[in-house]
Amino acid sequence: MWIPFGYLIAAVLFILGLKKLSHPRTAPLGNRLSSLGMAVAIGTALVQMQFGSGPITNWNLILLPMGAGALIGLVLACKAKTTSMPELVALFNGFGGAASALVASAECWKFVEASELALPDPFTKTIAFGAAGFSAIIGWCTLTGSLLAVLKLLGGVSVFGKWWAAPTWGPAWLNVVKVLLVALVVVLTVALVNDPRDARWPILLLASSSVLGVLLVLPIGGADMPVVVSLLNSLSGIAAAFTGFIINNPLLLVAGSLVGASGFILTIVMCKAMNRTLTGVLFQPYTAHASEKLTRTKVGSDPEEVAMVLDGARKVIIVPGYGMAVSQSQHVVKEFAELLAQKYDTEVKYAIHPVAGRMPGHMNVLLAEANVPYEQMVEMDDINPEFPECDVALVIGANDTCNPAAREETGPLAGMPIINVDQAQHVVVVKRSLGVGYAGVDNDVFYLDKTMMLFGDAKTMMGQLNKALAES
Repeated sequence: MWIPFGYLIAAVLFILGLKKLSHPRTAPLGNRLSSLGMAVAIGTALVQMQFGSGPITNWNLILLPMGAGALIGLVLACKAKTTSMPELVALFNGFGGAASALVASAECWKFVEASELALPDPFTKTIAFGAAGFSAIIGWCTLTGSLLAVLKLLGGVSVFGKWWAAPTWGPAWLNVVKVLLVALVVVLTVALVNDPRDARWPILLLASSSVLGVLLVLPIGGADMPVVVSLLNSLSGIAAAFTGFIINNPLLLVAGSLVGASGFILTIVMCKAMNRTLTGVLFQPYTAHASEKLTRTKVGSDPEEVAMVLDGARKVIIVPGYGMAVSQSQHVVKEFAELLAQKYDTEVKYAIHPVAGRMPGHMNVLLAEANVPYEQMVEMDDINPEFPECDVALVIGANDTCNPAAREETGPLAGMPIINVDQAQHVVVVKRSLGVGYAGVDNDVFYLDKTMMLFGDAKTMMGQLNKALAES
């Protein structure tokens, strides 16, 4: 009686936690509720193992791996920078998928090792091994795809002092190979169901699924990585749901379904924000866009000049981008907003593009870390109508997300919704150089007469701007 009740409490906590994660203000509470739900789930599972299916004879096999996992998680949580969150999330997605595949395989191994009399009836066997096959397909595919996604987010990896760039390659015929691999893994799953004692099938299933994961992510460029991270998150949840079905654990089934459904919805939202389709991201042949050759120049401004423009500004909109994350300048950016509010009673808001950074919500996390009020963070669709009445738009390390080239009918950015910074009365851009973004397209905003460029590290330049404001 108490076991289902414990799982029910954990499931409710997961659902409430997921609901709270939908808004930056309630996201910390959502994390705590979800963590509490996981603690309840683990405790309930241990109680079920001890008193339900027989006493646990060797606690070391349970407690030692749990302790090692908790220690690894603690170290990662303490050491990982906010700029590394996309890589960390992608890595966790991969490990989650692999864990589900391993658990499903271990459960089915019981049947393989059992005598013929102990094997389940044909219908149950078909369902069990079929679910195990699909869990393996999705799990191993998620693992290898996530590892390649991590390499892409990092830009590559250093091996024995030599830097190996993450590959991005995908001719049109590669889609045929993907389809054939999908057909192969389905055939191998059928073979596993028909002859579960043959060790060749799970090995071949692991190998082909792993290759499929690599080929799915291989053609996807850096600009589409937010979509990939969301999709991999969804796949890890689906793999967990299949595993929950196999081991007859309703909580794992519920949690996996929640992650799978929410991750897929987020994937669709990301595609919409980039004016892409999911099939286009996954199956469009990779075309390397050569970066435009910069032929125009722009004279940089001094922080003192920008401070003069900000003198008496009634409304300022800050547009954060990945450059803010790299320089860890969110705290000085908040100081800038507070200075304006105290000195000129300026209304300050932050324009958040859905795909700014390298994962959904990246800018929200950075700004929340600096204790920026949640009501000042405004989504793109809501903030865009306010730019014509904005005195100064301050762009910090953003490029493609505010590039007017997206309004054109052709080009790498064509059709992508952008933040309309060019409609503000004045534009200030904090950036290391005039270099192009992921899409390789020059940004006309940089060369407008009303645009002032602060060239340099965002944290350094914002610190100098704050000093100039305080002294003006």
